[in-house]
Amino acid sequence: MFKRMFAAAVLLIITTAIIVVQAVEKDEVVSHPVNQTGLGIGLKAPDFELKNLQGETVKLSDYKGKKVMLNFWATWCPPCKAEMPDIQKFYNQKGNQVAILAVNIDPQSDVAGFAEEMRVNFPILLDEGEKASNAYQIITIPTTFFIDEEGIIRNKYLSAMSLEIMNQYIDEM
Repeated sequence: MFKRMFAAAVLLIITTAIIVVQAVEKDEVVSHPVNQTGLGIGLKAPDFELKNLQGETVKLSDYKGKKVMLNFWATWCPPCKAEMPDIQKFYNQKGNQVAILAVNIDPQSDVAGFAEEMRVNFPILLDEGEKASNAYQIITIPTTFFIDEEGIIRNKYLSAMSLEIMNQYIDEM
């Protein structure tokens, strides 16, 4: 009798362990997809309306029919600062073929002074009230979306980008 109870207990423990391991593995695969933090690839890019550094209103929908590189960043962010020279090079190379919109999420800072210090002249938009960053579900910065001519998110990059990555993602669209 004792042997049967012992065998049943061991079997129950093994079965429970297998179920727990499978549940944990399944949860890891489903809950943490690579590069899918925030708004996903293949979705329609949410439209927004923000002011640029000159006080002019800019809407994403104004760029329908053109490829867009939409970059979210902040002045206090070291990886954001690191990618600025490559974004400027990309703008110099492809600025007439690709719209580059750099959405600043800390507009209370001296963004114009930061842009001057970094020697960048691509369009910088100020996300007052976090409208765009909320619409794009920004969790980490820098985050960059690559949007096709029809307004569909075709790729996204979470971290500082190199010029090579920018060119690759635009060329893939």
